[in-house]
Amino acid sequence: MAKMSAINKNNKRIKLSDKFFKKRQALKKIIMDKKLTLEERFKAQQKLSKLPRNSSKIRVRNRCQITGRPHGVYRKLKISRIALRQLGLEGKIPGMVKSSW
Repeated sequence: MAKMSAINKNNKRIKLSDKFFKKRQALKKIIMDKKLTLEERFKAQQKLSKLPRNSSKIRVRNRCQITGRPHGVYRKLKISRIALRQLGLEGKIPGMVKSSW
């Protein structure tokens, strides 16, 4: 089990990134628009840099929904390899069986 402080910090980042997503997208669109003047694009860049750092999607860490483990997490399932194996052994994932050879 991961530290609760790390899990809570990551959850805070997720909420912030969701809150500022549209604002960040609009500013990035202005910055990338080559038709606008350099001054307008620079002002948009400054507004973007004023937003909280943790509102960026790149700062969100993929963590297991069950244990909070940061490594070995399957994106599609949002659980770690260890939690996936445990659930498979318990028979809680349909169609998944323990491999043997």
